[in-house]
Amino acid sequence: MRAGAPLLAALMPLLAGCGTATPPTQQGDICKVFDQYPDWYDYARKSAVRWGTPVHVQMSFVRHESSYRGDARPARRWLWFIPLGRPSSAKGYAQAQNPVWNEYQAERGRLFRSRGDMEDALDFIGWYNHRTWRQLGIPRADAHRLYLAYHEGQGGYRRGTWKAKPKVRRAAQRVAATADRYRAQLARCESRFRCDSWYQIWPFCR
Repeated sequence: MRAGAPLLAALMPLLAGCGTATPPTQQGDICKVFDQYPDWYDYARKSAVRWGTPVHVQMSFVRHESSYRGDARPARRWLWFIPLGRPSSAKGYAQAQNPVWNEYQAERGRLFRSRGDMEDALDFIGWYNHRTWRQLGIPRADAHRLYLAYHEGQGGYRRGTWKAKPKVRRAAQRVAATADRYRAQLARCESRFRCDSWYQIWPFCR
């Protein structure tokens, strides 16, 4: 065994902790998602309070953008055996691309945010939808139109670029359907996630 091996073995648990969480096993049920990762509810709630996008809308974006994979990236393109790179710089839970992520970091005033961190990803989604609401007037609970603007950009939405993209329109419909389902599911379970801290006492934390 090499001299540095014991140190490496000791560091492995810490290094493993730096990775992203394993995707939830039951992604179609937001109550099950939050049962598995209760901190995610806290992050989504904080973003909702700050930016106005409801929890169920935020989580529907993550579900369809990355399937809850913090390391998600677009598939590489290949020409025979020659790698051509990825089609975009999208990355992480929210699939934020480099230019808009850099804008977000500059505006939020912290450089060490990560697209592979759920708290940062949900804050980004809330921030972006808040900007969409300001620029386009789209309600922050309108998952369908918010997603069209999220995918195409505010300028692209205004120009109607999504109208010629059936795949984008279908994706927005799926996001809206998931948001509706998540909203109905949260109605029966949200109270227990709001009351999961030691200092919170039902019914005052509802």
